[in-house]
Amino acid sequence: MDAASFVDECTVHVRGGAGGSGAVSFRREAHVPRGGPDGGDGGRGGDVVFVADPNTTSLLDLHRAPHRRGRAGGNGSGMNRFGADGEDVVVTVPVGTVVRDRDTRAVFADLVEPGQRVVVAAGGRGGRGNASFATRHRRLPRFAERGEQVDERALRLELKLIADVGLVGFPSAGKSSLVRALSSATPRVEAWPFTTLTPHLGVARAGDTAEGTPIDIVLADVPGLIEGAADGKGLGIRFLRHIERCLVLLHVLDAAPFDPDRDPVADLAVLRGELRRHDPSLLDRPQVVVLNKVDLPDGHAMAELVREQLLDADIGVTDVLEVSAVTGHGLDALRYRLGALVAEERARVGTTRVEAPVDEEVVIRLTAPGPDFEVRRDPDGTFLVVGRRIERWVQMLPLEDGGAVRYLQGRLRRAGVERALVAAGAREGDDVAIGDAVFEFAPDLDDLPPEERAEVLAAEAEELGELDDGLGP
Repeated sequence: MDAASFVDECTVHVRGGAGGSGAVSFRREAHVPRGGPDGGDGGRGGDVVFVADPNTTSLLDLHRAPHRRGRAGGNGSGMNRFGADGEDVVVTVPVGTVVRDRDTRAVFADLVEPGQRVVVAAGGRGGRGNASFATRHRRLPRFAERGEQVDERALRLELKLIADVGLVGFPSAGKSSLVRALSSATPRVEAWPFTTLTPHLGVARAGDTAEGTPIDIVLADVPGLIEGAADGKGLGIRFLRHIERCLVLLHVLDAAPFDPDRDPVADLAVLRGELRRHDPSLLDRPQVVVLNKVDLPDGHAMAELVREQLLDADIGVTDVLEVSAVTGHGLDALRYRLGALVAEERARVGTTRVEAPVDEEVVIRLTAPGPDFEVRRDPDGTFLVVGRRIERWVQMLPLEDGGAVRYLQGRLRRAGVERALVAAGAREGDDVAIGDAVFEFAPDLDDLPPEERAEVLAAEAEELGELDDGLGP
């Protein structure tokens, strides 16, 4: 995979499909002069769903087409015919994709298992037809709900590769050559730094368990790190996230560097320093050091010189192996050692990296759970009722219809909105805004408890008295 076809982070804009509108209709039958309401409900809007797919390796498709919208639901019609539900838009993303809110950076979902799904934009509800509003007191409702309109939201997607062993090293240390030698992967290998511009994965057979089960490990080859990578120098800042999920870190050190001022001990100190600055917990994982290029005379001599220094307890390294990706020297010992460490880590942390059951579908809500609504007051004196459920009621009803307004008033009263407005200081005639609609407050005091009704009447009497006092004798 070349750099042009690999994208590991992007911003996407998603919106669920609008719900279909309910129908206003009345039965028309022979010899039935006054048929009742038979308007059907609108269909639900389609969702936008992300699915972790092991065959998808990049976020390139979403980078090129960042706007994804669910299909709108169909409108209801007469004879109690419901509108069709909108079709979901299913988008495949690589396993290991993290879904965040673009602005707050809050993590909504971490898709770490194949087939795991997350609804990133739920479709709008379908509006109810007038048949749904018929009661013994409202026998001929002449209104129906509109379909729910849902807002667009911006998400930030980040891909973190899922591998067992992450190879860390300076450019030209031989990481890609090592992956080619240990697995069937074929990353590009050239004689200049930063040949690897995108991460590569390879699968290696690394021995057997005590029960005789083969141990296969996944190796992640990421672009080379340099000093300052955690601050954005080189290519490291973009790819450091790809080793966050690795169970074991493999430090690949060049035993025969071209730069005479470099040596393996200093290189390891720089690498560990950059890892610590990016995520200190990375250094708590098992770490293996390999001295590569020992087939060269200078490489063999350097390995003999620095082996004991690298095993210093202060560094935290317990395994130092000498290998040659060209001749194959030491590769079997490295393969089996990595297999043993990975098997130990899998047994310790478990084979799954997700806490919730994979078959449970995650749904990203537009608002965090909490109270249904809250009442605020603008500096101009307008009272604002803020709440997704309450705003949806207002948006879906045709407020130009008197019957719909009366129905909404009763629904708001039963939900406690009137009481909350009175408690916030609202009085008859004040402006109340819910969503895009502005109403004149007219509380029905008969619905309030006696003590609250007495408080409201007393407060209004006090206000009238203050006005009278200001009028003079």
